[in-house]
Amino acid sequence: MELFFSQILDGLSIGSVLLLAATGLAIVFGLMGVINLAHGEFMMLGAYVTYVVQSAFKPMGGVIFELYFPISLVLAFIVTALIGVLLERTLIRQLYGRPLETLLATWGVSLILIQLIRSVSTAMMLGIIVGVVVGFLLSKLLAAKFSEKPFFTYLNGLGWAIAIGIGLVAVNLFDQIRPLAKPWFGPRNIDVTAPKWLQGSWGMIGTIELPGLRIFIILLSALLLVATYWFLNKSVWGLRIRAVTQNRQMSNCLGIPTDRVDSITFGIGSGLAGVAGCAITLLGSVGPNLGAAYIVSCFMVIVLGGVGNLLGTVLASLLLGIIQSVIGSGTLLTIFPDMPLAAKGVIEFFATTSMSLVLVFIFIIVFLQFRPNGMFPQKGRSVDA
Repeated sequence: MELFFSQILDGLSIGSVLLLAATGLAIVFGLMGVINLAHGEFMMLGAYVTYVVQSAFKPMGGVIFELYFPISLVLAFIVTALIGVLLERTLIRQLYGRPLETLLATWGVSLILIQLIRSVSTAMMLGIIVGVVVGFLLSKLLAAKFSEKPFFTYLNGLGWAIAIGIGLVAVNLFDQIRPLAKPWFGPRNIDVTAPKWLQGSWGMIGTIELPGLRIFIILLSALLLVATYWFLNKSVWGLRIRAVTQNRQMSNCLGIPTDRVDSITFGIGSGLAGVAGCAITLLGSVGPNLGAAYIVSCFMVIVLGGVGNLLGTVLASLLLGIIQSVIGSGTLLTIFPDMPLAAKGVIEFFATTSMSLVLVFIFIIVFLQFRPNGMFPQKGRSVDA
């Protein structure tokens, strides 16, 4: 039974990571109705922010290096939240009410982010900066002279096309300088070393050790969940977010800045994904394809728990984490070696990580036959309408 409880603890930590990621996705999907397929890539960005901070702190060593992980958590949230706000203001905002286009656009963003992490170098960043600056200046120049003309939109688009061309030329020029052409990360996986205060055991319950890494992830998830609940239910902006969710037109009439509410909501969801990515670095290597491994599980959590419901997200993420850990590791075969042959064959069939996901899919399909809206369906005027 000691092995069983140890696997339950592992399952809770995996579920806690899913909870962090799915909470952000649930906020964006449940409150804004946006299916963000780039959410997994925001987790990947959070993981790479952690790696960069660790690399910056490593030469300092000693006590200062031990502080890198809390700083990484804060920076991962800030960086991914700012990128999320930028994405919402430049792309998502143009596609509200068009779910299929939003789906395709965010999928495209996810592919761009994956390739960006694989190929990004100093030369590429300098070229992007040159292109953005030229495009911004051209846009301002054209707006000053032709903003009232009917062909201004096409002229502005042509200006940005020219800026992209100049940016590509700049990348090629900078690529000729070898130190600037070296990729920052490349396609390989990266490893993050946990600080000493997270390594080893944090105590015992009976004969079961409590590994510091997993206990920390569970406590971090609980803390952020409480903070998210407080923000949505007690803060001014949380109340505004809920009001816009219930009735956008009425909220707009009452003076609530709905555009700013959308940006804040998307930023918080993206920031939570970044923190989840930071936590994942404690569980193993991470790479450019990290997001694809978690995005499906996050959507399963939302579907099972109910759209936009924090309690449902908590229960569903922990349930899926425990199923994947206990069934996928084959622990049941070790604990109950004398089980009937038929049951043993079924458990052996699902006793891998990929097959445990198949089992979770089957469980969700069966569950949705009885409760199509998940464990805790969303309630409100927007749903009743």
